[in-house]
Amino acid sequence: MDTDRNHIVVFRFSALGDIAMTVPVIKQWLDLYPKLTVTVVSNPFAQPLFDSIVRCNFIGADFKGKHAGFFGLFRLYKEIKEQTGKVPIADLHNVLRTTVLKSFFRLSGFSIATIDKGRNEKRILTSRHNKIKSPLKSQHERYADVFRSLGYPGELNPSAQTITLQPTDFHSGFIHRGDKVNIGIAPFAKHQGKCYPPDKMKEVVQKLSQDGYQIFLFGGGKAEIKILSSWISEMGDHVKLVAGNFSFKEELEIISQLDVMCSMDSANMHLASLFSIPVISIWGATHPFAGFLGFGQSEELAVSLDLPCSPCSVFGNKPCWRGDFACMNQMSPQVVYSAICQSVLRNKK
Repeated sequence: MDTDRNHIVVFRFSALGDIAMTVPVIKQWLDLYPKLTVTVVSNPFAQPLFDSIVRCNFIGADFKGKHAGFFGLFRLYKEIKEQTGKVPIADLHNVLRTTVLKSFFRLSGFSIATIDKGRNEKRILTSRHNKIKSPLKSQHERYADVFRSLGYPGELNPSAQTITLQPTDFHSGFIHRGDKVNIGIAPFAKHQGKCYPPDKMKEVVQKLSQDGYQIFLFGGGKAEIKILSSWISEMGDHVKLVAGNFSFKEELEIISQLDVMCSMDSANMHLASLFSIPVISIWGATHPFAGFLGFGQSEELAVSLDLPCSPCSVFGNKPCWRGDFACMNQMSPQVVYSAICQSVLRNKK
């Protein structure tokens, strides 16, 4: 079986934000190569990210069901092979699961390229002692390097809008474009080191609401939704709850209509970036230097405290060696509020 050079299979599983970061690269490489098709193999929940991209197919991997374990991965390998034929494999994840998958494809003679995560550089950036605080290659460029390794050269354009959704009227009456300024607030993250204290963010939302801005609250779990619901009960009609009330596809449509998003170093930063929405991103234990800033976002919009210990983690999942999470707890609500307001004014010009 000859290799089809006009088709690439991409592996990227795990967190939504990491999957979202593949979208600009895949979209731009499809634009660079009009005869190319990309098949993304990822978690089923991520499919709406790719639905609007021409010549981008999607295969959902059910790791809790039919694709669980070694034999499940072999089943997934066979399904991919049946749907795509012999095509180059781009591993944008490089974990045990993709290593097992690649071994099946390698035995069948497939061309394979794997992401270099730059672990040693990131270890130095986040070390407690002898830290070297300098910008590393972005995750988007690391993804692009995989395509280049497979023989598809090209340059990323950070200023290019990534995806466009077909407009629907489901949010008619919920979000308005025009005189109102629509601000998204995504105040949570998976790890404490990436999460601005909710009571401080509540102050920010109150100030913005009092200024007459329309606020849309994004979150995930039941506990987060409960907190956000309590904010709304206190603040009135200027604040609306998105979390828990819409499908993921509908949330994307709402995000695409925002003027500004305020997010942690988390998925909503990357989702807003797909629509070229300016993002005020808040960084604590992590830092944009590690390469995870939203696509096309300016570091000027990244809010952080310049502490000697920061950054101490790539993903925000390490305990604070100081014990007080000063990187987040010492950041005043006024700093965040001012950054959002300045971004709004900048967009009006």
